[in-house]
Amino acid sequence: MTALGEAPGRAQENARWMARALAEALEAGAAGEVPVGAVVVHEGKEISAAQNAMVREKNAMEHAELRALRDATKKLGDARLSEATLYVTLEPCAMCAGAMVLSRVGRVVFGAFDDKAGMAGSVGDVLRHKKLNHRPEVEGGVMKEASAALLKEFFGARRG
Repeated sequence: MTALGEAPGRAQENARWMARALAEALEAGAAGEVPVGAVVVHEGKEISAAQNAMVREKNAMEHAELRALRDATKKLGDARLSEATLYVTLEPCAMCAGAMVLSRVGRVVFGAFDDKAGMAGSVGDVLRHKKLNHRPEVEGGVMKEASAALLKEFFGARRG
């Protein structure tokens, strides 16, 4: 399934990189982390990939998106990622969305919507806030069923 308004070539690209982000999310879940994965792509190549590591690092700021952004800026040698796309399996929270704006990510593609903390339209919209100086292109709902299923299974097992 593709997000509304996607061109066919972009849909294939989104599926490829979201599958890669889902692989990171699976690893995170297997390690006892909330299963969220992220990948930064620049000029058609993976620059960085990361997964949640809050439990392992004992740090609430170790979200997959922040880890991937941090690594990408180091590898590219630039604090600005205006030519990059960030793929993430879950709609970004306020902290991550803020980091995306500040690092000038060109495009953000996410999977599952997050009606409790999502800041790309669900709860608020930091990524496209009209008063901010940068607003990345945003595509949500890419492979949302697969992303949501990982989260549902993870939290179901923890509660059950």
